[in-house]
Amino acid sequence: MLLPLLAVASGGEFDPQAIKTGGSPGTGASHVQVLLARRETAMRSVLKEYNFDWRLWSILHYAARITDGSQEEYHHALRFAPNFRDALDMIVSMGEPGVLMLKVIGAYLRNLLDAHAQGRKVALVTYNFNPTVLYALDIMPCTLEALTALEVGVWRLGIHEALDFCCEAGFTETSCTGQRVGLGPVLAGLGVRPDLVMCCTPGVCDSNANSFAFASTYLDLPFFQTDYPATLTDADAVMYQREDFKALIGFLEEQSGKRLDIDRLREVMQEAQRQDELLNELQDLQRLAPCPLPSFYNAMIYVLKMLISGTRECTLIYESMLKAARENAERGIAGNGSETLRGHFFYIDHFAPTFRYWQYLKARGISHLGSMITAFWQAGVYYSTGREEETYRLDLTDYDSMIDSLAAQTSRMPMVKQIRGPYDAPHMWLDDTLAVARIMQPDFLAYIGTMGCRNTWGSVRLISRDMEKAGFPTFISYGDAFDNRVESWDTLQGRLEEFLRIRGLIV
Repeated sequence: MLLPLLAVASGGEFDPQAIKTGGSPGTGASHVQVLLARRETAMRSVLKEYNFDWRLWSILHYAARITDGSQEEYHHALRFAPNFRDALDMIVSMGEPGVLMLKVIGAYLRNLLDAHAQGRKVALVTYNFNPTVLYALDIMPCTLEALTALEVGVWRLGIHEALDFCCEAGFTETSCTGQRVGLGPVLAGLGVRPDLVMCCTPGVCDSNANSFAFASTYLDLPFFQTDYPATLTDADAVMYQREDFKALIGFLEEQSGKRLDIDRLREVMQEAQRQDELLNELQDLQRLAPCPLPSFYNAMIYVLKMLISGTRECTLIYESMLKAARENAERGIAGNGSETLRGHFFYIDHFAPTFRYWQYLKARGISHLGSMITAFWQAGVYYSTGREEETYRLDLTDYDSMIDSLAAQTSRMPMVKQIRGPYDAPHMWLDDTLAVARIMQPDFLAYIGTMGCRNTWGSVRLISRDMEKAGFPTFISYGDAFDNRVESWDTLQGRLEEFLRIRGLIV
């Protein structure tokens, strides 16, 4: 059982040829592999032995299986785990929610691997598109940013080669690493080949949009991108988004060869509706001191939203998380075990290498009070107080109301809402950050991004100045959330510790 976990070097019950081609035994080389056979690449041979998505599935699948035994068996097996041992133990130590997370994300990856054999299309999508409508059409989402976070969170081998292969293929090295770790192996033919490419609101992040446009061109795949209006809440914006989303559904129907079933859409949206209710309560509990949510819950919140929103499995994990958080709240204990500081991370989180950032927050007793990518603006969420018109509400009354709901949800996805224009314009980054900070009263704020985050690098000093004026000590990381070569985690941690010490937050 441990061999694939420790070395990911055995095909187990799977045919290695099927693993390499991303399909069933005997399917042969993919279109991309044929093309790449004719050109030199920097991808090392050892990295071509197994597809990266199969490797991720193997790690999560077997990691979850070692939790099925006794505690003694688990700790004995853990001693033999490779460099993701501490990350695995951190997740498992959260109890049922953590173990469920391993199993459900493992099942997602298995579904991705099996999609074509099951007659399902695979869509290469960005994290800020909610996959609910894809599941309604039985299309499997392959979300680059989530795969990137998983890859750098549990594995070290091949991360830099995946990043650099995109540049070898002709993509700019100044682009966001959030897509490139997951995109590199797909371009190299080392993953399930997508059937179509989708990008959400391309003007929000040009680096993000360019990644998907490049993938579409390089892989010769159909491409669709939704847009966004300049405003958020007026009638013109609603009409624009409705027509845009209807065009998207037409594209998906054409590519999948299936008509959207209204009853199936309503069923999936009912699950998403329940998930919004659970998320509201989870995020409301974060207001308590000490915070009863483990810091890693925040990563779970948005990874689940990116990958399996609208599924029963997503609901089950949110319910498990809420149950555990309620128990912590009733006992008055911190989700991390202790709470010494409370931080709001007002952009994204750090993932490389092997989730050491999350381990650090737990060890330091720093409660994570959310980030830009935990802000989905569902109706009833605590930070929407006084700004209720900016939220979305899933309305299942009829087809038009469901389409309007999904379009409104899309326009409020993380980054789509906050950085589509000037940072200090109404309904955007400054307003949203101040809303959370004034309610949560964190001890500090922290900015973490990637070298490709042009929209935020252009204004991060300005928003930091504004937050300092409002009374919130604000830290800026100059590292990269996914590429440890830019600034090592040890260096970033040292800079953060120095900041907290100088500001009198720690001794």
